[in-house]
Amino acid sequence: MAAGMGRRGVQWNLPGFTADGLKQFACAAMLIQNIGIAVVENGLIHLDQYTQEELSAAMETDSQLMTLAGVGSVMQIIGGLAVPIFAFLLVEGFLYTSDYRNYLLRLLGFAVISEIPYDLAISGKWMDWSSQNALVTMAVCLMMLYFLRMLGKRAEDGSGRGSRIAVVLLQLLLVLCAILWVTMLRGEFGLCMVLLTAVFYLLYDKKGLKLVLGALISLLYVSGPLAFYGIWCYTGERKERLPKYAYYVFYPLHLLVLGIVVMFLS
Repeated sequence: MAAGMGRRGVQWNLPGFTADGLKQFACAAMLIQNIGIAVVENGLIHLDQYTQEELSAAMETDSQLMTLAGVGSVMQIIGGLAVPIFAFLLVEGFLYTSDYRNYLLRLLGFAVISEIPYDLAISGKWMDWSSQNALVTMAVCLMMLYFLRMLGKRAEDGSGRGSRIAVVLLQLLLVLCAILWVTMLRGEFGLCMVLLTAVFYLLYDKKGLKLVLGALISLLYVSGPLAFYGIWCYTGERKERLPKYAYYVFYPLHLLVLGIVVMFLS
């Protein structure tokens, strides 16, 4: 439990969140978002059949369509809660992993496995190059973290203000390169995920500053800043109740189920 001091000296406690609890919350938010996209927007509304003007005109005469569109929008807003948490947990995993290579290969492997289910759920197609799944973005971020750490060690070994400034500039350039990669790959959560991951890592020991900057960045998603309540209350406990690969399997599995639902609704 995280303790705080209220008015008149009254002590109050905030609930503590473990890494496992944060993962479950983020997965639930992501699931809600993807149901909104796959089932509501693609399966029920058939959003790809409308232009923005046509959809607005159709909603004026169809209250059911307006309700569905509203529900889909709210579900996507809820999904924004997952982005800061996944970025935060990615940094935690990077800092505490005993085998970076295995961590990266695991992410890349499940990114490949997830791509067809992702395309089915999000676009209703077996292959769609207009966007890539979130694990692709996270893999790019994980590689960025590796090189940021290398540059950080070089700064520690170097001497003089000029050397430290050069390292900071190289770190900024590296973050820009990661942004370029996720933009070219069109990875889900791309820009926001890269910026949040960089802030969480580079300002790791400055809790207040990193949370303020992170909350500002997460405004790219309306609900994003609300996720920082859970991050603030993070206990640091990393013990997982579920098997190691459960969360990795959940990602392509839930997308595959949603993709099949979309196929039947279409």
